[in-house]
Amino acid sequence: MKRAELEDAVRHATRVTGEREVLVIGSQAILGSYDETQLPARATLSDEVDIAPISDDQYYSLATLIDANLGEWSQFHQDHGFYVQGVNITTAVLPNGWETRTVQVAPDGPSGPLARCLDPHDLCAAKLVRGEEKDIEFVDALVEAGMIDPLSLVRICKKLPVSDARRAITIKRAQAFLPS
Repeated sequence: MKRAELEDAVRHATRVTGEREVLVIGSQAILGSYDETQLPARATLSDEVDIAPISDDQYYSLATLIDANLGEWSQFHQDHGFYVQGVNITTAVLPNGWETRTVQVAPDGPSGPLARCLDPHDLCAAKLVRGEEKDIEFVDALVEAGMIDPLSLVRICKKLPVSDARRAITIKRAQAFLPS
């Protein structure tokens, strides 16, 4: 995926929901911090953007609208070659204080739609909590490229609002990226 595609996804998601601001929480949130030309190929493989409406209701009505209009197999997906997955903010387990570290993307300037993309370290911490192979590979690609500081990643993982056991497992995953 490319930064321009992320911006296009933001425009369409805000148009569909009628909201000015959305949160990008999946792997493509990295495009808020880095252009695809700076990123390792393994970090931009996804053809999906996970977008959470900031002010959705308890039924996730706005996320459902995103899915119905921009989701997998939609006309949007066919026309653009990527799709937007409507998700809820609670889809990802995020470190305490993540809200203050988001990276803003305003594709059409300050008065247009706005995406708050997860900070790269918060994004990687969320990936390590999930612990799926593709998530570990994503983090590995960013660490290997020097875009994620392993020590900072360990520190941010300590801020995860999960059980002590789950936090310990996640910290151990992060520590695996520390230099020997």
